Amino acid sequence: MRQHAISIAAVFLALAIGIVLGSGLLSSGLISGIRDDRADLAEDLAASDQQNNQLIEQLNAADGFDAAVSARIVRDSLAERSVLVVTTPDADPGDVDGVNRLLGEAGASVTGQLSLTEPFVDATGGDRLRTIVNNVIPAGVTLRTGAVDQGSLAGDLLGAVLLMNSDTGQPQSTPAEMTLALDTLRSAGFIDYRDGSVAPAQSVVVVTGDGGAAAAEGATGNRGAVIARFAGALDGRGAGAVLAGRPGSASGNGAVAVARADTAISQALTTIDNIDRAAGRITVALALQEQLAGGAGRYGTGPGTTGVTVGASPG
Repeated sequence: MRQHAISIAAVFLALAIGIVLGSGLLSSGLISGIRDDRADLAEDLAASDQQNNQLIEQLNAADGFDAAVSARIVRDSLAERSVLVVTTPDADPGDVDGVNRLLGEAGASVTGQLSLTEPFVDATGGDRLRTIVNNVIPAGVTLRTGAVDQGSLAGDLLGAVLLMNSDTGQPQSTPAEMTLALDTLRSAGFIDYRDGSVAPAQSVVVVTGDGGAAAAEGATGNRGAVIARFAGALDGRGAGAVLAGRPGSASGNGAVAVARADTAISQALTTIDNIDRAAGRITVALALQEQLAGGAGRYGTGPGTTGVTVGASPG
């Protein structure tokens, strides 16, 4: 029994020694492998950073070139044409300034700037907005029967008071009716503008933002749909409309993405998803010219585009 016990103890001792020695060797090899992998990953990351920096430099150079030649590209493309600019709550002021500048370089007359507020795009204010719209419809104006959601209904009304008839080139409401509609919506907190700064126009540009920031802050998820349908309804009232936003607006529930996904809207409304770049702002002027000629398109670099700009085939 004593010899048997000693034999068993020897076996366990040998096993323990083997485990210790093996673990040491394995640990050493594992650590060495991890170090090698980390070095390789660091090299790959450095190479990716360098490539990314080169691409950014190329993009900035291209953007600088576009900005330098933009005036020549759009010159007289909107001569003797009038355009209204509408902004959403998340529109970047720099993008809005850029659009206004390009419209001026294209020869357009900007008849004013109207700002949509947070309550306008928030679904919780939909019933109140619809009630107000139905109470200020100008005499002789019949809103479309399909315009039942807050975006479509408000777009149809504002289109009737702010856009000229595409056939006659004349306002579709009297100055008093326009003032009543605008003042009522502003008093209710749905829009904002400077007194005396807004007049009817032939076409309209709706400038929106990135589309993703509001969702990240917990805003209602259908705000993109409200903006898309609003822009689509505006388009149906005048000689043309363009909905332009940043890249994020072309994905998920962004306004541009919703407009492109709706066949009825996308057939008539032009969408642009790179308004933060000079190329996108140039496209706004060219797209308005196309709209005035009866065309429409989906431009930019995001999903669902027909080309990077007017006249360019998809990449």
